[in-house]
Formats: sequence, C-alpha cells, structure tokens
Amino acid sequence: MFTTFHKFLIVAILTITFLSVTVISFADKQSTASQQIQTPSDWVKEDQIKVYPNQIILNIQDATWAKFTDTHSMDPVLDKTTNALEIKPSSPNDIHLGDIIAYSSADGIIIHRVIEKNIDNNGIYFLVKGDNNPTQDPVKVRFKDIEGVVIAIIY
Repeated sequence: MFTTFHKFLIVAILTITFLSVTVISFADKQSTASQQIQTPSDWVKEDQIKVYPNQIILNIQDATWAKFTDTHSMDPVLDKTTNALEIKPSSPNDIHLGDIIAYSSADGIIIHRVIEKNIDNNGIYFLVKGDNNPTQDPVKVRFKDIEGVVIAIIY
C-alpha cells in the first residue's frame, strides 16, 4: 500500500523526469536551429529563366563562369568539379545573409557564405564562413574585396 509520502515521491520523480526531457528537447531544437545555414538571396528572378525543350537560357547580364579549388570548406555545396555563375555586385546593399561570395585575401580568392552583415567605423563589413568549417573566417570582408557573388550552381 502506498502512503501519501510514496505518492508524493512518485509524482515528484515523474515531474522531474518530464521537465528534464522537455528541457533537453528544447535545447536540442535550439542547437539545431542555431546551426541552420541561411539560404542565399534570390539573385536570378523567374522571368530571367527560359526553359525550352532543347535548351535553357539564363538572361543574366555580366555573369562569369566560376570554378572552385578542392579545399572542402564549402562541402557539400561546392567542390572542385562544381560549375557556377557569379556576378559582381554593384553595392554592399546587394549582398545579404546566406549569399556565397568570392573575396580577395592574402591567401588568394576565398569563396564562403555570408553569416553576418554589420557596420563599424570603416563602413559595412561581412563575416563569412565555409559551410564545412567549424569557425568563421578571421577577417572582416569589405565590399572592395568582393570579387563576385555566386548566383547559380550547376551540378
């Protein structure tokens, strides 16, 4: 037979267990949400894409062909066999979170995703990170260093 104390103890244990599971579940959802990669902005509008039975036409002014080095920093999105199109943005206002940019650095051209856009005493800057890298790049990327924005990836 259960005494009032035993009933209280069982309810307390069940309550603590429920709350623990709820907190862990919430923490897992928060962790997953914070790791989600931002989607690039819509650089190519639907009316710029014409699909015909024998060809596809992308009406994009001043696009250039892009190839990539096998650094694994943007795996699985970009790799050395990936083909893409880039354009030179006209202003820092054109670049948004999630966009994949090519920028000049001391190590050459780096292609990484914009994870933050901010402003300091020197103007607008971007923080970027390779999707497969554990940390962001150690520099503030300035608009003058941006060579292009990836607008289409062709697999």
